[in-house]
Amino acid sequence: MIQQHTITTTQKYNFPHPTTDTMLPQRLIQLSLHTLKTVQNNTIQLNQQTIQQPNMETHTIQLSPKPITLKPNRTPTTIAAVDTSNIKIGETPTGIIAAVRGAALWKQNKHYHYTRLGPFIFHITEENKRQLYQTLANAYLDTNNTIHAYPLNLTQMPNRIANLLEKWLQTTLTKTLTNSLILLDGSLTAGTPDTPTPLMKETLINARKRNNTVLAFSKMTNLRANGYLITDALPPHTPPYILETYGFKPKPPTVLLGEVYVAKLTNGNYAFRLDIDKEIPHEQKIESVQKLLGNDHLQQSYPETLRLAHILCTFTANEVIAMQHFTTRHYNLKIVNRPDMHRLLFGPYGKGDLNA
Repeated sequence: MIQQHTITTTQKYNFPHPTTDTMLPQRLIQLSLHTLKTVQNNTIQLNQQTIQQPNMETHTIQLSPKPITLKPNRTPTTIAAVDTSNIKIGETPTGIIAAVRGAALWKQNKHYHYTRLGPFIFHITEENKRQLYQTLANAYLDTNNTIHAYPLNLTQMPNRIANLLEKWLQTTLTKTLTNSLILLDGSLTAGTPDTPTPLMKETLINARKRNNTVLAFSKMTNLRANGYLITDALPPHTPPYILETYGFKPKPPTVLLGEVYVAKLTNGNYAFRLDIDKEIPHEQKIESVQKLLGNDHLQQSYPETLRLAHILCTFTANEVIAMQHFTTRHYNLKIVNRPDMHRLLFGPYGKGDLNA
């Protein structure tokens, strides 16, 4: 674990062109080491729960009844994808210890290549959270207005840091690849705390300048048509195909920078919301999905490149245990087991308790 955390070695990247701005990763390393110094000789409550940011708002839209049928286009095209993850590995009396990791992966000439950054481990407290986020944001977003416009919740900080890393990886790919497809995890909505509209617009502009096309796949959606999730209300048609949608108008300040489709690219029961940059011609949108079909392996309608990016950044149980071991040993933390109040108060009435 000590060798894994020697993250100074990650300063050498394998991106296609080495002229990339590395300001954000350098800040991640510096702040990771700086925040961990504050946890020295403390106690820690181990916790392996993943932190997620829910989005429960539902939107009603219309779904085209006529599918756009697709035919794989096997013109050699580079397929790239980005994903990040975060996990809380323990609680201290003043905050939380969390880890962040990101992965960029691209398939070129039938071979997969990847760059993985992290894990970056942080001790985040109420005292240092704003300065921590502001330092990272200034290294990449270059805007203070975005930081001060939204509250910073301590429990959501790992997710916010991971989003910064993800946006940096996305921008890096759009500036280094040419004539490629760039796959994102999520949608092309902007105007949220983690996705400022100017930043997302700049990312898409950079992609267009180098003739790249951005495709965003959402594993979950809250868009509904006639009361059903758009990924469930599909016509009986043989895949691969995509369906156009109409009438999705997010409430300001949120804006939509892509055209929303439902993509059913293989046989089976799975379909996904697919956002494609709305500023490119309709023919290029269709051609980009057909190139994806002809150059990447798809299983359950999901691109393998994007699946591998997710797998490479996700923390395994062994890695979490290793990071917990490293932080407790290196920073002399004393593990404590606080009482589980739910079990303490209601345990005797729960299912399967032999003492009930």
